[in-house]
This record gives sequence, structure tokens and C-alpha cells, in this order.
Amino acid sequence: MAEEARSESDLPIRQTYGPDDLAGFDPAAQLGEPGEFPYTRGVYPSMYTGRPWTMRQYAGFGTAKESNERYHQLVAAGTGGLSVAFDLPTQMGYDSDEPIAHGEVGKVGVAIDSIDDMRILFDGLPLDEVSTSMTINAPGSVLLLLYQLVAEEHGIPGDKLTGTIQNDVLKEYIARGTYIYPPKESLRLVSDVFAYCHQEIPRWNTISISGYHMAEAGATPVQEIAFTLSNAIAYVRAAQAAGLDVDDFAPRLSFFFVARTTLLEEVAKFRAARRIWARVMRDDFGATNPKSLMLRFHTQTAGVQLTAQQPEVNLVRVALQGLGAVLGGTQSLHTNSFDEAIALPTQKAARLALRTQQVIAYETDVTKTVDPFAGSYAVEAMTDEIEEAALELMQAVEDKGGAVAAIEEGFQKSEIERSAYRIALEIDNKERTIVGLNRFRLDLEEPYEPLRVDPQIEREQVARLAALRADRDNDAVLEALQSLRQAAEGTDNVLYPMKEALRLRATGGEVAHALRDVWGTYIPRDAF
Repeated sequence: MAEEARSESDLPIRQTYGPDDLAGFDPAAQLGEPGEFPYTRGVYPSMYTGRPWTMRQYAGFGTAKESNERYHQLVAAGTGGLSVAFDLPTQMGYDSDEPIAHGEVGKVGVAIDSIDDMRILFDGLPLDEVSTSMTINAPGSVLLLLYQLVAEEHGIPGDKLTGTIQNDVLKEYIARGTYIYPPKESLRLVSDVFAYCHQEIPRWNTISISGYHMAEAGATPVQEIAFTLSNAIAYVRAAQAAGLDVDDFAPRLSFFFVARTTLLEEVAKFRAARRIWARVMRDDFGATNPKSLMLRFHTQTAGVQLTAQQPEVNLVRVALQGLGAVLGGTQSLHTNSFDEAIALPTQKAARLALRTQQVIAYETDVTKTVDPFAGSYAVEAMTDEIEEAALELMQAVEDKGGAVAAIEEGFQKSEIERSAYRIALEIDNKERTIVGLNRFRLDLEEPYEPLRVDPQIEREQVARLAALRADRDNDAVLEALQSLRQAAEGTDNVLYPMKEALRLRATGGEVAHALRDVWGTYIPRDAF
């Protein structure tokens, strides 16, 4: 008898599915129509039959000038949205000339220290026409305000800007580690962003609540959506506690998930996540605006599944992952470049990644009908099973007092680490095949010349900061930073004094340090 197959979430996968697997299945209640509650079949009635998803390419490295050149190349190649990667110092609220930043400037993304860098980053790009996603969390407010300031300099008002800041700090405590402030203060900052954007940048997606990074750390599909939706619930509660009406901010919430090569389970995961979120927002938070109930999400293909061995095989993996995201109903998609397991993508590799999306959109028939898996015995059964398992895990988080309390206890992190260890053992024991890594290997790998970041970039960035500090009105900057501290000590929205400080050419590091002075820095419990 064949050994029972198991999904990535360690749920059983049957050899055949049939009507008995959908006993009690109510299509009207569990599916509905596309664009209607509970949005299992997609958040829009026509989905891709009218136009495809937004094709984003995640890019950013070295200097703002280099990244700007890459963005122009991507726009010329047909990308409909930019997705900005920032270097680690920027992500953690440090300037490029601080000792802690040494060796990391411009390495995993672009270095942005001030409005001067942001001007260069988006020079010549039509900010009122492109949608820009910025993968930035703890300092998300800083980068958003710099973007708005640059747009205003070009006569583009806030109500013309579209895009997303990730701004999801809770998952940083669980999986990524680029946090700055303690959880309570971080939630205050997130709520201030919600309120600010509602007034000043109404078309902006104020948060991209991310399961992607938890998945990259080893979370299963069930853990990915359960912990992501639990974090989202914490953000909604924090915003309500700050006096915001749920239907004022919930329509601008967005999500960010991974797409793995296990296509069927991924499709089921996306469908289950939409259904859970719609019911949570309607039944638990009393949202009445249909847009508040819609789980709109961006997807990135699974970087953790890419291999440095036989990297061209990653083209096949990425194509399957992208197809799964589309069949699952994503609103925007970034496809990884095949060489990302080795280094930053080359220009050719980035173009091929975009072409992968374009082939799916224009050469296949999956965009010609909405939710083609609807009614599939296998996918509907898997959707129900993932939903049930995710709800059980979400209840476990609630039983611990909610996402923040569970984070402080280390619950989500330990659950993810347990799954990651199981998968690593399966790979090591060859119970799980990774083509080119533990099976179908080559004795000799073909040479590959990766893109490398010039160490001169750090020296140039440090020199730019020295020139900025010598040129600006430092007394005005110090006064603006003090106003920011005073707002942080009270209940005023900190984004208004923050914007003024940044307009006066305060650096991102100086803004972060001003808030550190008031709110402190988070130190995880396991650091002691």
C-alpha cells in the first residue's frame, strides 16, 4: 500500500477525491459568486478577464541612482508597479554613516537616508501613474512621508498617489527581526499611519500584513495564514482603540503571501484566507463596507525554494509558483529572478522574471475565466481543511491573549521553527525531493557571474550624508525632531511633525533615534 501523501501543512492528501469528500458542502455559503461574500472565488466579479493583476518587480540595490536606472528599465519592459527593496540599515532606522551600518550599506536593497536620496530614487518616474510598493516596516512612516514629499515637489497631491507600505511590524518579532520599538509603541505608529493616510493619502494601502516572511522562515501554509490573520486582527483592534472607525481604514488593509511550488495547496490556501477574513471582519468587527471584508493581497514567489545549484531550474519553479498565485486570485505578483539564491538579480534575470508573468497573463487561458478550480473535489476539500486548521491555530493565539501576547511568549516563533526543522529533516533524509539539491544533481555546476555591490557605495553614501548635514539648517532640524519627541510622548499623530522634520532634511536615522528616545528599543526575551 502506498504511503499516505502529506501536504506542506502536514495534512493528508488523498489519492483521489470525489463527492464524498464534499459531504455537506454548501456552494452558496462557502463559495458564493466571484466578488461577493465570502469572496472565496475572488474579490472582484471579473478578476483577470478584464485586465491582469499588477505585475510588480521587487528591485533596489546600491545607490538610489542605480535603483532608479533599474526602475526605468522595468517600466520600459512593461511592469505596472514598482516594488522597492531597502538595505538593512534603512530597514532598522540607522543612517549609512553609523558604525552599526558598516558593511551593509546598499547590500540587500537601496540605501535611503534622506529626502535627497528619495528624490534620486524616483527621478523621472510618473508617481501619479505607477503604483509603488515599499517593503519597509518599523520605519515605514518615514519612507512613506519621503515619497509624499517628493511627489509634492513635482506637483502631485497625496490623493493621486497609489501604492503600499508593508508597515507590518508584528511579523518582525515573529520571523524577520527588523523591529525597532516595543510592540505597543509599534502598534501606535501603525495606527497613526492609518489615520494620516485616511486624511492625506486616501488611495494608499496603509499596511501589507505579511505571511511571506513567516513562510520564508519555515511556516506552513496553515501557519502562514493563521498567524498573518491573527496579526491583522491585532492591527484592527489597535486602530479601533485609537478611535478609528473600522470602515474608515479596513478598505486600505492589504496582505502579502508566498506562493510555493505545491500549487494545489497554495490555491486552496488563498481561497481559505479570503473566506476567513471576510467572516472575521463582518462577524467580529461589524464591518459593513464590502471593501472592508475583501482580503486583497500581493504575492511573491517563494525565495526559500530557490536553489543555488542549477539556478536555471528556478525559472521552472517560479513559473509554477506564479501560476499558483494567479489561480489563487492574487491582486499583484512579484516573480523572483532565477539567480536570487546566489546574489542580487542581474538585469536579464529580472526581465525574465517579468516575462514569466506576461506569459501566464497573455499566452495561457487561465485569465479567461474566474476561479477555474471552483467545484474541484480536491481543491474545495483542501480549502475546507486548511480553513479548519487555520481557525484552530488562530484560536490558540486568541487563547494566549492575542497576537502581541503570543509574540511576547514566543508562541508563533516556536511553532514556525518546529515546522522548519521538520522540513529540513525531510530534505536531509531525501524524503522530500529538491531537484538539483538532493536528487538529479550535476557533478560540476556551470559557472555563473552574479551581480555584486561595489563597496565604494558605502563611502559615497557617507560622504553624501556629511554634505547634507553641512548644507541644511541644523537648528531647524533639531527643533523639528524635538516636536516629534513631544508628539510621541503624548497622543498627537506623530506623522505630521515627522513629515516636517523630513522636509527640513532630517535623516531617517535621526527620526528613528528621536522616537527611540521616547519609546525605547525592543529587546526580545530570548536575548537575555
